[in-house]
Amino acid sequence: MYTDNHMHEIVVKRNFSSRKRSRDGMRSHITPAKKRSSFTSETCSTHASGVSFLMQCCSDNEDLFEGYDSIVGDSAFLAKLEDVELQMRQCHDQQTQNACEDDLSDSILAEDFRDSPPRALPSSQLEFQKAVTTPDKRPSRSAHNTSTPDLMNPRPAVNHADLIVNKPPPKARRSMKDHLKKVLIDNAATSSTVSKTVQQKEAVMTEEISFAMQAMESISAEQDLGPFFGLPSKVKDLIFILKGIQDLYEWQKTCLSLDSVQQRRNLIYSLPTSGGKTLVAEILIFKELLCRKKDALLILPYISLVQEKVRGLSSFGIELDFMVEEYAGSKGRFPPVKRRNKNSLYITTIEKGHSLVNSLIENDRLENIGLVVVDELHMLGDGSRGAILEMTLSKILYMSKSTQIIGMSATLGNVGDLQTFLKAENYTNDFRPVELKEYVKIKDSIYEVDPREETCFSFSRLLDFKYSSGMQKMDPDRIIALATEVIPQQSCLIFCATKKNCENLAGMICKYLNKEFLKHKEAEKATLLSELKNSGNGSLCPVLQKTVPFGLAYHHSGLTSDERKLVEEAYSSGVLCLLTCTSTLAAGINLPARRVILRSPYVAAEFLKRSQYKQMVGRAGRAGIDAMGESILILQDKDINMLLSAPMEKCYSNLLHDGGRGLLSLVLSLIGLKVLRDFMKGTLLSVQEAQVSPERSLWDLTVESIETLKQKSLIEVSADVNNQTILQITRLGRATFKGSVDLSCCDLLYRDLSKGLEGLLLNSFLHLVYLVTPYDMVHQCKPDWMIYFRQFTNLSPAEQKMATAVGVPESFVARMAAGQSVRKSVDIVVVNRLYLALVLYSLLKETNLWNVSDRFQLTRGFVQTLLSSASAFGSSVLHFTEELEEFWAYKALLSELTRRLTYCVQAELIPLMEVAGVMEHRAKQLYNAGYKTLAHLANADPQILVQTIENLFKRQANQIIASAKMLIKEKAEALQEEVDDLFMLPSDLPSL
Repeated sequence: MYTDNHMHEIVVKRNFSSRKRSRDGMRSHITPAKKRSSFTSETCSTHASGVSFLMQCCSDNEDLFEGYDSIVGDSAFLAKLEDVELQMRQCHDQQTQNACEDDLSDSILAEDFRDSPPRALPSSQLEFQKAVTTPDKRPSRSAHNTSTPDLMNPRPAVNHADLIVNKPPPKARRSMKDHLKKVLIDNAATSSTVSKTVQQKEAVMTEEISFAMQAMESISAEQDLGPFFGLPSKVKDLIFILKGIQDLYEWQKTCLSLDSVQQRRNLIYSLPTSGGKTLVAEILIFKELLCRKKDALLILPYISLVQEKVRGLSSFGIELDFMVEEYAGSKGRFPPVKRRNKNSLYITTIEKGHSLVNSLIENDRLENIGLVVVDELHMLGDGSRGAILEMTLSKILYMSKSTQIIGMSATLGNVGDLQTFLKAENYTNDFRPVELKEYVKIKDSIYEVDPREETCFSFSRLLDFKYSSGMQKMDPDRIIALATEVIPQQSCLIFCATKKNCENLAGMICKYLNKEFLKHKEAEKATLLSELKNSGNGSLCPVLQKTVPFGLAYHHSGLTSDERKLVEEAYSSGVLCLLTCTSTLAAGINLPARRVILRSPYVAAEFLKRSQYKQMVGRAGRAGIDAMGESILILQDKDINMLLSAPMEKCYSNLLHDGGRGLLSLVLSLIGLKVLRDFMKGTLLSVQEAQVSPERSLWDLTVESIETLKQKSLIEVSADVNNQTILQITRLGRATFKGSVDLSCCDLLYRDLSKGLEGLLLNSFLHLVYLVTPYDMVHQCKPDWMIYFRQFTNLSPAEQKMATAVGVPESFVARMAAGQSVRKSVDIVVVNRLYLALVLYSLLKETNLWNVSDRFQLTRGFVQTLLSSASAFGSSVLHFTEELEEFWAYKALLSELTRRLTYCVQAELIPLMEVAGVMEHRAKQLYNAGYKTLAHLANADPQILVQTIENLFKRQANQIIASAKMLIKEKAEALQEEVDDLFMLPSDLPSL
């Protein structure tokens, strides 16, 4: 049916549906007026310019006269005023009224204040003084309709003589002394609603933004964009206050000044780990939000990184007046709230970023995204997640020509392919803030990595450490010797191949450490142990209980979220000096060390990739603390040649990964979004077609995908009267792509939801929990049949009936627990899924992860992962059911369930858990200290918070408060948008 000749004939039929009416419609007389902050300059009376200068300069928080507590009480000053008044009256008697008024601006009073200005005049007062003595400026009409004064087109000076023509005779003036007394007393009694200092800072900032926006209209490489790369100087001040960064590195300045950056072309830039890549991206994001007034999208690889970045940038959002919105796990609103007065920074995971872009395309709002920043761009080559990232970027490139894409990537062997795909330029630099020395250890010898040598290694030293025979057996790699050269005074990371290796190694090192290690920061370590125990509701990992007193801990996905957070904070503050960890730490949160040790060149059973190695050793060296960093890779003889011959890896399209699931998902979403025509030519797969799919053309693959989607009843294929092929998405197909449901299980999910409606159990969460238990985790856990039977018998009769209805009768579980054969066949996927549902159900009932993991004999890390996956899948199922009318009953039910799964804590803690980075243990601390709502946190004093909450640092307190403020702001904005929509006059209102 499909041939190359028919390629141009495929048409996507558009079904015009009623959409939300435009927000730009005419406003009716009942539309509520917006609250606008305006800056009004005070008019100056010609006969008292000196006094009005005083009135303008003085604000509630400023003391113009320095040491004077009260001007009214200062007889010398008032006496001087009387002398001036006398001279003025003499002048009045000698000259005509008009002449006197015309010359008053040059009177002794004015000269007295101008020639003898107060000492140490505040900057805002200087600005007001300048405003008095310079002509008024009108707002520019060309700078994007802003209210910023037009510095390039000032109004002509006002002729004062024109202002006094036909002026009525002046009233008799009161004494200058009395007048000033009255003004000062009135000012003291009346509190100003807005400090003039604040107004002045806002005016300066607005001026700088306007200047940058004007510069960007006629931009060139030689032009100066403004005080801080086109941004207000306030941004530079905030970077110093919030990040401690006083100046940029030279490479950062060079990168921000590139033609490609200034002319808004796409860019890929690569630097070593810890080189400062992220700050460049953040400055570009601020520029997009503040100067171009566009939204920005930041895509990060992991949920933990999203949460960390939301915490870190919320303070900037509060200060610079933009929104920071989190899209990770079950969090995120589709489509996002359309804001009229503020711009948003969306911080997303790879999966949520794709869903966000789909929703924006569907609502014709993708053009609102001015900048997309992708961290770890080389993850395009990372299996199914790489396929999703490729889909996202391809859609942005195709649908929005004005959106700039910035990618941060590891050094790749085929970066040219990515440049072609993204139509981007490339910038690389080998800068590191701290010198890195790389070593390898072979037996007892340590060699420095030196590319100039023929073997790439040069001998450095012998490892001199006295080992007993027992130690040699326990530590053949001499890791204790390498670690104790730097700890406890300095920090050390040891990367291990597996999670079990991490725990075993930490325990082994403690056995042979000197008892002096126990005394180092003993009180802080005791506090950490106490907090770890509290986070587990009285339970404490036996390995951590043993290692933490020595300043050691392990770090991998087997820790709970609370444990991981506490361990990371303790390591960053120096309480812990050594972490044994898996490779995920290198790709996640930034935890640098003086020395990094790689126990072997393997991750699980796979040999270390070059990019993974660079990421790990890149953690060596702490900027501002260490003069240099060291990395030591422990090698066996057999691994030397493999390491030397390891090529620089290349990044290839993963749309064909796992049987082409990525391509199927892409084609389905394109048909749903009505953008299939010519789209495939813009993918990375198209660029790499010869390497990735040498046997089948991209067109053949696309046609094959269409046939598969048709067989799954996700699309319909028909022909119109002109024999052109028409592709339409079905209801099931639309639900699948809107819910981001995997195509391999969308039909199974539909059947399960349909069957559930026949007898949905509503007096228990078990049935709903079963429906949102993720299919992809079913094969990661084999049930313990005795535990399964015990839990099954504890269910209520209604719950047991529900289990039988889904396909797991009690008789089957009883036979399996007794070790008897089962004659009747049972779907093992359903059986395993119900077992995982029982784990989640127990967790919802008591919210104690430790107890549940012990009861089911599962690691707490697995239970934590199951909970996170169920929460995310629950969100997908919710969006899936919203597109299918027959599943209307699930909408309200799944919304509440997803919320509970997201936090899995007592109901009163959920508002606090919404704040980025606040885990259950911290939420309990805050709640017990009286901070019970978002409003409490948003209005908290950071100093009091630090004093009240144990082991909370000032920086963390500020981030929590800023995140809470941002959440409240976000919710308030969303409600305001709803109010505005209700009062909006319909654009299609019938009229005569």
